[in-house]
Amino acid sequence: MLKLVVLISGGGSNLRALLEAAADPEYPARVVAIGADRDADGLVLGEEYGIPTFSVPFTAYESRDAWGEALIEEIRRWEPDLVVLSGLMRLVPASVVAAFSPFLLNTHPAYLPEFPGAHGVRDAIAAGVTQTGASLIVVDDSVDGGPIIAQERVPVLPGDTESTLHDRIKPVERRLLIQAVRDIATADLDLKELAAS
Repeated sequence: MLKLVVLISGGGSNLRALLEAAADPEYPARVVAIGADRDADGLVLGEEYGIPTFSVPFTAYESRDAWGEALIEEIRRWEPDLVVLSGLMRLVPASVVAAFSPFLLNTHPAYLPEFPGAHGVRDAIAAGVTQTGASLIVVDDSVDGGPIIAQERVPVLPGDTESTLHDRIKPVERRLLIQAVRDIATADLDLKELAAS
């Protein structure tokens, strides 16, 4: 059984999808802790699903590196096999990448390497493209430039806003994440091999 720590900043919609998948006894992974960099709304999912939560508020530390060290310490308490950044709206410092990668995943609402960064959906709309996508990557020291685990195209429809487009991307992100976690747990996906290629 693969043990996951999931880190969030917001409502945790991808996290909820993972928790729902993990509620199936046949699903080979379990979320052992939910963490956040702030008082995130999604932390209530811990109570709903009976899963411990923790918060390592970025603003409580004098530097990004100090925050990163505290985050590493908290994550390691749970001895996860995999750490998932699920809407964590903050770049983790290199120390966090070094501690957990390639077993450190991130979902992104664009078809990478197109539209990296915090505003992938907005940037796709602004660029006037007819399609964007969703990606799941191994986190490295770049901004959304790590090895791609899975991705899928999503059309941009006439009249789409950032909100309507994001609403169509999110279910694709969830599906990619749930399948990839399953594949990692069953050894159909080797993250070390992927990261080395």
